[in-house]
Amino acid sequence: MIAISIESLTKRFGSHAALDDVSLRIEPGELFFLLGPSGCGKTTLLRTIAGFVTPDAGRVLFDREDVTKLPVHKRRTGMMFQSYALWPHLSVARNVAFGLEEQGVPAAEREKRVREALASVRMDSYAERKIGQLSGGQQQRVALARALVVRPRALLLDEPLSNLDAKLRLEMRSEIRRVCKEFGLTAVYVTHDQKEALSVADRLAVMSEGRIAQIGCPEEVYRRPHSRLVAEFIGETNILRGKVVSRAGEEMLVATAAGKFSARATGVLRTTAEEGVLVSIRPEGWRISDTGGENSIPAVLRSTMYLGEFAQHEFTAGGEALKALELNPHLAHRVIGRQYFLEPLDAVVLNDTP
Repeated sequence: MIAISIESLTKRFGSHAALDDVSLRIEPGELFFLLGPSGCGKTTLLRTIAGFVTPDAGRVLFDREDVTKLPVHKRRTGMMFQSYALWPHLSVARNVAFGLEEQGVPAAEREKRVREALASVRMDSYAERKIGQLSGGQQQRVALARALVVRPRALLLDEPLSNLDAKLRLEMRSEIRRVCKEFGLTAVYVTHDQKEALSVADRLAVMSEGRIAQIGCPEEVYRRPHSRLVAEFIGETNILRGKVVSRAGEEMLVATAAGKFSARATGVLRTTAEEGVLVSIRPEGWRISDTGGENSIPAVLRSTMYLGEFAQHEFTAGGEALKALELNPHLAHRVIGRQYFLEPLDAVVLNDTP
């Protein structure tokens, strides 16, 4: 179990800065996610940690050891790729043993460690099968066992579930987290899937244009995004332009086209009264009622979609289109074209200038 420290990493490909002075620390035993839109630098950062990419500036440290110039095979990390990179002509056991054979581990020790690695991912009964006889989820478990069998100091995962169907992705999310915690592994996981990151990560970093946009635990990043980019990338949100009417610390009253309501500042917001702001409100962050209150705004229901455990509504208020989710929709029958009142329970003022 190691800490991974990234210090002022910069990597350019021609005129493009894939990494632009990136610094962060991943704690021992932490399951840390890197996510962001395509081209944001997350895969370049992972490959730099692994040793496949040499940075132009900055350092990578495993605990206090500077591994920036250390070859891949000497870093003692396990890697899971988007493509499983399994040998189709070899058995499951031989695929898992491949790295140990390269290291010259004696046959008896190899057999023992392969058996243990397969058991840890619940694939020990498939040891003699060929890769082509396995489902996608089973192949992913074999790839995980192969990464674990070398007893890595850290586990690095590059969008490992992107080729699986929705049901298998859910299953493997839990499995990867279980294995990482059971083995006490420090893990760095790249994904573009927000739900995957929110449900599995201990902490995560959202990246944009080679930089870190925000770091935090999943709930913090989701509920208190610092910027529009983070708010819109991590789930759905309503973005409203407005002005600050009054402010007391983090609490403020904002006026938008949809109406006035209370909101909370995030990050290091410098906004004072009368300055323009952007406000983020998640669809589930509204309370819908038939009668208005001090902090609610009138809104007309334009459409609704029943989705079982919740309903997805679209309202308009002051010319603004607003999305709202309602749990237990069977408890209230909503009428299209009728006016309701929306109270924002969790409105966040972003750091962006509108």
